[in-house]
Amino acid sequence: MIKFVKSFFASFLFFSVIYCSGDSNGELEIDFSLGENGLVNIQAKAEQAVVYRFSFGTNAVFENASGVIDYTYGNKGTYTVGIWAFFDAEYTSYNYETIEIEITSASGDSSPNFDPSLIDTSEETTIHTGYELVWNDEFNYEGSPLDSKWHHQYIPLFGGGWANNEKQHYTARTDNSYVSEGTLKIIAKREGYTFEGSRKAYTSARLNSKFDIAYGRIDVRAKMPASGGTWPAIWTLGTNVGERGNFHGTSDGNVGWPDCGEIDIVEQNGSEKNKLLGTFHWADTSSGDYASYSLTKTISSLGISDVTENFHVYSLVWTAASIKIYVDNKLLSQLTNSANVPFDNPHYLILNIAMGGTLGGTIPSDFSQDVMEIDYVRFYQ
Repeated sequence: MIKFVKSFFASFLFFSVIYCSGDSNGELEIDFSLGENGLVNIQAKAEQAVVYRFSFGTNAVFENASGVIDYTYGNKGTYTVGIWAFFDAEYTSYNYETIEIEITSASGDSSPNFDPSLIDTSEETTIHTGYELVWNDEFNYEGSPLDSKWHHQYIPLFGGGWANNEKQHYTARTDNSYVSEGTLKIIAKREGYTFEGSRKAYTSARLNSKFDIAYGRIDVRAKMPASGGTWPAIWTLGTNVGERGNFHGTSDGNVGWPDCGEIDIVEQNGSEKNKLLGTFHWADTSSGDYASYSLTKTISSLGISDVTENFHVYSLVWTAASIKIYVDNKLLSQLTNSANVPFDNPHYLILNIAMGGTLGGTIPSDFSQDVMEIDYVRFYQ
């Protein structure tokens, strides 16, 4: 529960500010103070502002007209807080800043906001300062991906096929996805396959995580396929997409794409396996127009080894201020998370290999099959 306070605390910390504006308005002034046991008091002020929004991460987003708010963190760490001052009821005119707050007084033993049964404890996991592991799969079992954690999305989105002129059908068969020897295998292969009266020459698998987050960190350790024509992807969609055949359905909304937002943590095209793409797709929240931003980097520019022969960690670090994509903790791409982009809603993870299409391109005539291997998937908040 959030309380509004009139008192001030004596303990102040240095903070850094990121500033952006949707219009020319009164300057957004922010002050904050720290109390005991993880308590933060924030005071925001902007001339003629009609409402303030505060984002503390972990789905904690609040609005009020006073610009004064209390929030309590249960764990020690450094947190990014996003603050908006809106100057109209339509939220089109605004100023926005972020502050970095270091919490040193929290007890660290607050009740978890996740189900402990969702944590796979079969191996030691990476510790990231300021984050807590909330969901993972280490793939230390045999057979189909765990039904408690993964959903096979195999119903074509439209017209018996998938977007981007992809050439495959997805299936829930172990021919196309299974776990063995500590890794998940997603296998794309050449074979005739018919579904809903539509026949395709290739099959593969597309997995949805049954867990979603808004803000946090996702780490996926993976090895990419080497064959031409393959389009591997580790990516997220807003849970409110309402996409046909996905796990979450319309439980969180039905806004469609690109309004839901899409974060492509890593993709490869079908012909240049020494390059990695980090991409963002969305609909501008003011105009509704489609927008995207992407960066492509070679493995040599990133200073990493071959991604088809070796495993690498592909990471999403998502706050109210920014969205950053890393490979082995080396920056691949980033986007400022402003009020004009819809990346303030929960997203779920997708793992798949498409064949051909926009990025897969021409499929060689001698293609038989190839695999993307996943060593682990870890969600932190």
